[in-house]
Amino acid sequence: MEQFRHVGEVLGSMRALMVLEDDIQINQSQCRLLLDIYSLAFKTIGEEIRQNLKLEEKNTKWKALEQPLKELQRVFKEGEVYIRQCMDSKDWWGKAMSFHQNKDCVELHVHNLFVHFPIVIEAIENAGEISGLDHDEMKKRRIALVKKYDKEWCDPKLFQWRFGKQYLVPKEICKRLDCAWKEDRWRLIEALKEKRNSISISLTKNEIKLSELLINKLNGSENFKGKLFPSSVLLGGKDYQVRRRLGGGNQFKEIQWLGETFASRHFFADIQPLVPEITNLLSLSHPNILQYLCGFFDEEKKECFLVMELMSKDLSSYLKENSCSRRRALFSLPSVVDLMLQIARGMEYLHSQKIYHGDLNPFNVFLKVRNNSSEGYVQTKVSGFGLSSVSNNPSTRNSSPPRDPVDTFIWQAPEVLAKQEQAGKVPFEDGHLQGDKMSRNIRAGERPLFPHPSPKYLVNLTKKCWQTEPSHRPSFSSICRILRYIKKYLIMNPDQTLPELQSPSVDCCELETSFVRKMSTLEGGCSSSNMSSVSQIPFQMFTYRLLEKEKTFTPSKDITIPESTYDIGSFFRDSASACTIDYLPPVLEDPISMTAGSDTRSICSEAPLKRASSVKQSPEVMKSTRRSSGKVKSQTPKKQPPLTRSSRSLKMNEDTQLKLLMRPLRQGRVRKSGHVSDSEIIH
Repeated sequence: MEQFRHVGEVLGSMRALMVLEDDIQINQSQCRLLLDIYSLAFKTIGEEIRQNLKLEEKNTKWKALEQPLKELQRVFKEGEVYIRQCMDSKDWWGKAMSFHQNKDCVELHVHNLFVHFPIVIEAIENAGEISGLDHDEMKKRRIALVKKYDKEWCDPKLFQWRFGKQYLVPKEICKRLDCAWKEDRWRLIEALKEKRNSISISLTKNEIKLSELLINKLNGSENFKGKLFPSSVLLGGKDYQVRRRLGGGNQFKEIQWLGETFASRHFFADIQPLVPEITNLLSLSHPNILQYLCGFFDEEKKECFLVMELMSKDLSSYLKENSCSRRRALFSLPSVVDLMLQIARGMEYLHSQKIYHGDLNPFNVFLKVRNNSSEGYVQTKVSGFGLSSVSNNPSTRNSSPPRDPVDTFIWQAPEVLAKQEQAGKVPFEDGHLQGDKMSRNIRAGERPLFPHPSPKYLVNLTKKCWQTEPSHRPSFSSICRILRYIKKYLIMNPDQTLPELQSPSVDCCELETSFVRKMSTLEGGCSSSNMSSVSQIPFQMFTYRLLEKEKTFTPSKDITIPESTYDIGSFFRDSASACTIDYLPPVLEDPISMTAGSDTRSICSEAPLKRASSVKQSPEVMKSTRRSSGKVKSQTPKKQPPLTRSSRSLKMNEDTQLKLLMRPLRQGRVRKSGHVSDSEIIH
C-alpha cells in the first residue's frame, strides 16, 4: 500500500505541472499523452487491487507487490522529469534543437510503462489467488484467471478487445501513440514561423536561418533533402564555443550552443558522396541510439560539422574507471539486464532502418546516469554506426587517438574474422582463447568461459547470440522480448537477483522459440527488419506468460488429460463449462453477451470475433462434454480435484518447489531466420 501511495504522489505532481499545459511549446501533446496513460495505469491498478485483495492483508499477502510497484514508481518519476524538461522555457532554441525529432515519450517512457505494467497486474493476480478466507471465493477467482489465460486469447486483436483496458492498450491510446509526436511537430513548425515573422521578437540572422533549417527539416521539404546549412549558422552563433575535445582526438568535441551543450563531429571531406548517408543519419530518431541533430558545411574549406547529443562516456571507459578488486559487481543484475535491453533496442531500430552496425563493442556504447536514479540505472545509446568512410579518410585518420586493433577485433563475428585474420590477446581470464590462434579457435567454435556464478538465463541467451552460423542467432527483436521477460522475473523475485539463486521455471529462449513459431505469420511478423510498435509489448508479454503456463502445467494425478489435448485452456474450459460464477474481474466482462442490470456472468462467454482452433478430442472426453452440457446439479461434490498447479505463486512446501525446479525443460529448436548481422555479438 505504501508503494502504491508513492506512485500516486508522483502522478499528483504530474497533474499539478500539467495545469499549465497550454504554455508548453515543446512536445505538448506527448506530455498530455504521458499524463493520460499514467492516470489510466494508476486507475487500473486501483481497480485490480479492489477486486483481488483485502485491505486487512496489506502487511502480509501484499508483499509481492512491493518491488513491482517500486519499479513502476521509477517509471512514473522519469516521465515526470521529461514533462519538467519540456515545460522549461529557458533556452528555447536549444530545446527546440534537442527535441525537434525526439520520440522519447513513446519509445522510452511509454515503452518502459508497457514493460512494467503487466508485471504489476500479474503480481496482483498472484497475491489475489491466496488472498481472502472464503474458500469458494478464492476458487472462483482461480477459475476466472484460468479462463483469462485461455489459448484463444493469443491473438493481438482478440487480446486488445478483451484485455486492452487492463493492459493500457485500448484503441484510443494506440491511436495517440502514433499521432502525438506528429501533432507536436506541427506545433513546433507553427512556433518557429511565429518567431520568424513576429515584429515584436527581434531575431538575429543566424536564428532566422536556423528557423528555416528546422522548418524545412520538419516539413520534409524535397528542396531541403541532401542539403546542409552553411557552417556560419553554427560558428556565428552568439554563444558558440568549443569546450573540450572528446576522447583526446580532433574529430569529436564538446560545444556550447543555443544555451545547451552538444557534441560536434568535425571533419574535412568532399561532401557530395557523403550527402545520402548524412541525410539518413539526420533522419534517425530513437532513445537508444546516439542522435544526430543537424549538419553544417563550408563549401570552400570542405569542412563539415555534425551536431549530436552529448553523452557522458563510453561503456569501456566506465568499466575501467569504476571497477576495483573490492567490488564484486559494477552493476546490479537488474541494471545489467536493463542495459542489455537498451542496447538491443537500439540495434533493433537500426536493423529496422536497414542499417547494420558492423562494429558493436563497448567503445561504441555510450552511457549517461538517469535522472534521480539511485540504483545504478543508466541511459544507454549505441554509436559508431555512420560515416565509417570518414574515419578511414587520410585527412582524418589521425584525428582520434589510436586504438589497439584487438580492442575491436575481439568483438567481431566469426564470419568477419574469417575475412580479416589478425592476432591478439583476449581480455578474458581463461587462456584457451588467447594468443596467435585466437581467430582460428573462435571460428572453430571456441568461446570465453563464464565466471562463476553466472545466471543461467543470461548464459543461454549469450550462447545463442554467438552461434557460429549467423542464421542460428536470434534477431534483436527476439533478444528484446527475452530480456523484457527476464526483467519481469527479476522484478517479481527481488530476492533472487544473485546469479547463484533460482532461475525461471522455463528458459526464456525456449519461450521465444515457441513465440516465433506461433506468431511469425501475424502482421508485422518477427523479422528483424520490421520493428514492432511498443503497443504490442503487453500482448507479447501476455503470450510469453501463456506459453510459460503451458510448459509448466502439471495436472493432478486424479485428472487425466488425453495426449491429443494440447490446449490447456480448452481443458479447463470443458471442466468449468457448467459453472456460473458470481465473481469475475471487470476486465473479463463480455460487452456483447452481458445484459443490462445483470450481475451474473458466465466464465464461458464466447469471443465475438473467433475461437481458437479446437483440437480433436478422444471419445471419453467427448462423452464427458455431452454429459456436462446437461442440467447441472446444484450441490458441490465432496471431493473436487484442483484445476491447476501452474507456476503461479501459490503457497507450496519446499518439496513441491524442488520437484518443480527439477522438472526437465523441453528443448526448442533454434530459429533459422532473422539473425544478428555482422559483428553484433555482445560477449
